[in-house]
Amino acid sequence: MAHKKGGGATTKNRDSAGKRLGVKVYEGQLAKPGNIIVRQRGTRIYPGTGVMLGRDHTIFATSEGSVKFRQKKGLKFVDILSA
Repeated sequence: MAHKKGGGATTKNRDSAGKRLGVKVYEGQLAKPGNIIVRQRGTRIYPGTGVMLGRDHTIFATSEGSVKFRQKKGLKFVDILSA
């Protein structure tokens, strides 16, 4: 009977793939309706004018214009300013 394990790969060598979260359209860039602006887990950034919040907390554009980020009472918001 063996008293040592075989020299195979380690059992704890696993990791999940990155989920590609974050800002996709930055401030000043143009966004068209349907463009994803921010992918996030939870509402770290809140929707303002010209954008909506998806059920997975994704913020996407509903109108065409340039993206603008702002802060109000410690919360971050994203807006679309019509061009």
